[in-house]
Formats: sequence, C-alpha cells, structure tokens
Amino acid sequence: MAVPTTQSELHQRILDSLNEAVLMFDSGLKLVYANPAAEMLLGASIRQVLGHSFVELVMPREPVFDQLQEAIRSNHPFSKHEQVITLFDGKELTVDFTVNILPSPFGTEVLIEIIPIDRLLRISRDDALVAQQAVTQELLRGLAHEIKNPLGGLRGAAQLLERELHSEDQKEYTRVIINEADRLQKLVNRLLGPSGMPKSQGVNIHEVLEYVRKIVTRDKQTNIKIHRDYDPSIPDIKGDPDLLIQAVLNIVKNAYEAMGKSGNLTLRTRVIRKFTIGHQQYRIAMKLSIIDDGPGIPEDLKDKIFFPMVTGRAEGTGLGLSIAQRLVHQHGGLLEVESSPGCTAFSIILPLEA
Repeated sequence: MAVPTTQSELHQRILDSLNEAVLMFDSGLKLVYANPAAEMLLGASIRQVLGHSFVELVMPREPVFDQLQEAIRSNHPFSKHEQVITLFDGKELTVDFTVNILPSPFGTEVLIEIIPIDRLLRISRDDALVAQQAVTQELLRGLAHEIKNPLGGLRGAAQLLERELHSEDQKEYTRVIINEADRLQKLVNRLLGPSGMPKSQGVNIHEVLEYVRKIVTRDKQTNIKIHRDYDPSIPDIKGDPDLLIQAVLNIVKNAYEAMGKSGNLTLRTRVIRKFTIGHQQYRIAMKLSIIDDGPGIPEDLKDKIFFPMVTGRAEGTGLGLSIAQRLVHQHGGLLEVESSPGCTAFSIILPLEA
C-alpha cells in the first residue's frame, strides 16, 4: 500500500477507510464525494451518483431540506435520529445521520455521516420479544397451576354427583359441567404449549412446508391459492419436525382466517447471510416467509400480536401465534412480522450453522 505523500492524500485515506458512510455535498447540495462505505450504502458507485442532489440520493421520510439550507446559512451542524430514508437504489433504511458545515476556500461544503441502525433496532426489538415471551410463559404456568387443581376437583365432584342422580334431565346438567371442565382443561394445555426441548434431528424445511400445504388444501370451502417459492439449495436444519410443522401450521391457519374465502398465500424460503439472532451472529441462516394478501393486522394489535389470548376475531382464542413464537424460540430462531393492507409476512428465521 502506497504511503500518503500529502496531507490531502492522508485525509482521503482516512475517509476511505471509515466504516461509516460519509457523503460530501456542495452548497447547492450536489454530491462531490462519497467514501466506499457510502457507495455500499447507496448501492451505487461514485461515478453513478456524482453530481446528484441530496434528495435524489437520500430521501428522508421527514422533510429536512429546509433544515439543511438553514444549517448552510447559519453554519450550524445538526443530527437526526431514527430517520427512515429511501436510498438511490430504492431501499428503505432507518438511520442516524449527522450534518456538519465545512467552510473552505472553495465555498461551503456539507459533510453528512450516515449510520444504519436497522440491525440495532431489530436486535433490541427481538430481545424485548424474547423477554416478553419468558415473562408470559411464567405467568401462564402459574395461572395454569391455579386453574388445573380446582378444575379437576370440580370435574370429579360432578362425576360423583351424576352417579347419585336418577333423572336423565338432572344428569344433563352434570354432563355440561364435565364437558366444560374438559374444554377448559384443553384450553389450559394449549396455553402451556408443548413441554420440553425439541428433539433435534435433520429436517428438510420444504418437506415441512409440503406437509402443511397438504393439510390446509384439504379444505375445499375456500378459493385460497398457495404459491411455492422455494430455494432448493437450503440444507437440512436441526430441529423437531413435529414442532416445526405445528409452528408453520399455526401461522398458515392464521393467514387463512385473515383472508377468508379467497386470496393468495406464498410460502417462500431463502438463505440469508450474517444474520444476528439475539446477540449471536450466524454466518448463514434460513428465512421462511409466509405471505398473505389479506387485510393486514389492525394497528391496535401490531405490538401485541404474539401475546396469548390476543385476537382480532370474535371466535378466536389468540393462542396460535403465541405458540408458534414459542416453538420457533425453542429452536433458537426468531419469528417476525411485517404487515400492511394487502400484504402480511410472517418470517421464521432459523440458524443453519453455529
């Protein structure tokens, strides 16, 4: 590597070696310089973007152009946090960025440093989900213990009472008690979900998806079409096939219920690289997306969709997604959701390698 011979070359070397994206604009907010990290961020080379305006390259969701103009006039820097921007290649990111004004003999220059924080926000959100799941599970176990014991006594007393009764009309009431006790027992068991750790073995995720597809397509009362978009290069994952089937089936059934009698459901698998789950980064992982074109998740439910007993349907129990999330976590993975009217995507992310 050549040694810098001038101060200007040294400054250039420093900027080029930074991991943060650095963009330099002139007083008219036309791009005059971008370091390699900025080229990667923009998804374009310096030759492609040179001379483009700020709003063409970095389009913030909140208007900041007037603030930039004021900063140039007043020579005052400013920062923005957790800003959603649209980049040159159309990709949306959440970033922190800092604007510095640099007077020079060539005129005022605007230096903007951009730090993507999507990954940090996602890690924080995932940590909160895991913590929420752990607390919820402890509450449910305590609640189940308090319900099961008196429920068993209630059912036993109803059975003893039924033996003493001679009238079929009177026995009808004790049978209602017994049946309702059994129904509540099943509900408690569903709240708790499967117990123990998954039985780990090699699982072909596409066999899991095909099994689920066959189950749901037996219902001839709907016109829902299932589209398969599989990546055949995905290797077997380590997991419990029965629990994975249950997790996927719960999500697919939830999508069916959201769409009603007709719609489109896509089952998609992809390999993703350098993905962080919790605080562990994996070199390679699998992303299984279940996408429907239903009405989307109501805004008031988005932040609590994985809570047990939370449902948007009058007849729903609100247990399917909570159990699916727990099963995915037991496999060391994540269950995420993105939803808007016409497109809801639940994504199961599982590590392929440690």
